[in-house]
Amino acid sequence: MLSLILMADNIIEISSLSHPGVDIFGTLTEAQLRNKMETANGLFIAESPKVIRVALSAGYQPTALLCERKHITGDAKDIIKDCGNIPVYTGERELLSRLTGYTLTRGVLCAMQRPRPIPIVEACKDAKRIVVIDGVVDTTNIGAIFRSAAALGIDAVLLTRNSCDPLNRRAIRVSMGSVFLVPWTWLDSYTQLRELGFKTAAMALTENSVNVDSPLLRDIEKLAIIMGTEGDGLPYQTIQNSDYVVRIPMSHQVDSLNVAAAAAVAFWELRNR
Repeated sequence: MLSLILMADNIIEISSLSHPGVDIFGTLTEAQLRNKMETANGLFIAESPKVIRVALSAGYQPTALLCERKHITGDAKDIIKDCGNIPVYTGERELLSRLTGYTLTRGVLCAMQRPRPIPIVEACKDAKRIVVIDGVVDTTNIGAIFRSAAALGIDAVLLTRNSCDPLNRRAIRVSMGSVFLVPWTWLDSYTQLRELGFKTAAMALTENSVNVDSPLLRDIEKLAIIMGTEGDGLPYQTIQNSDYVVRIPMSHQVDSLNVAAAAAVAFWELRNR
């Protein structure tokens, strides 16, 4: 059965790291992919069958697959079928690991077209609860925040330009594909939120912070929850200009939570009721 499938025109056996077409899986770095973000030819890489299926179901367009040979008739069989006649590069596990620089998770990578950023008005259409990620650059945190956002009823995610790209391979993997489920885009100015009718709640420790379970926050119709980095926190001006400054009460002399953990707590407590 495998030998018959390998005869298909789009199944391409590679024996060299320089095989034409596989550079997108190994030569191009995340930074280079991000630099292509605004171009019509921009790509990103989705990893593992489950994540790839989520992306396909959300309408993302595949351009090529890299797949361990055994998965062609296994975990990736339905994906290959659903992706149509795109190139499917395959080879020995050790060769593919040398190409990508890491052992493939579940043996499958998919290169996909990067969509154009959507306007904030479109991302926030009918939204009641959104999160703003301000200056968070850790890919694991970005992925975890997106996963919590999708699970806990956040309607949209906005990111400042100095934040990590949500379509970073690791961020996508940590999110378990949740980056494909919640509308997101880039935020250039907080005035855009006010124009859309959002009150802002900056998650920060200040003398004026109110507890996350404060009754002041429960009945706000449209709320933007602003999350910053663990080390430096949110910029002073962002805190000063927010409608509310919010903290999560701590015990045992712990001063703060990891930003991804704090986001999950805030999303649940400040959910649209």
